[in-house]
Amino acid sequence: MILVLLGTHELPMTRLIDQVKQAIESGVITERVVVQAGHTEFEKHDNMDVYKFISFEKMQALYEEANLIITHGGTGSIISGLKIGKKVIAMPRLSKYNEHNDDHQKEIVEAFSTNGHILKCYEEDQLSEVIKLSEEFIPKPFKSKRDQMINVIESFIEEL
Repeated sequence: MILVLLGTHELPMTRLIDQVKQAIESGVITERVVVQAGHTEFEKHDNMDVYKFISFEKMQALYEEANLIITHGGTGSIISGLKIGKKVIAMPRLSKYNEHNDDHQKEIVEAFSTNGHILKCYEEDQLSEVIKLSEEFIPKPFKSKRDQMINVIESFIEEL
């Protein structure tokens, strides 16, 4: 199963779902696709199960079941996949397409990609080609620095 996450931002992201549908129609994607669509309205394909929003528990189960995660560039969506060792392809929401207010997701996707954690797909890329690359891609394990950040914050507070 492939899990596709369009996020919960109030602006739609049809660009990503259009490329997913093209990959299904061209035969690059042959397995079941589960889509968390959020506020993105689109005509679904026969091979898709579409949910506007998904509960935390159901989302966790879908992450576990997924062979591949194709997502917008939100940190939560990316990190949730990386923490359990999943292959992740991320396409950032871009302001020039009215998908977000700014291009911070491009910076997020670039950082994770540069460090070997995920594969990136921008508007000029073809998602089908990146999906093919994912078959051989071995993501670099992600190690959160959360505990270190908490220690720094706690030390700072204690010094006040």
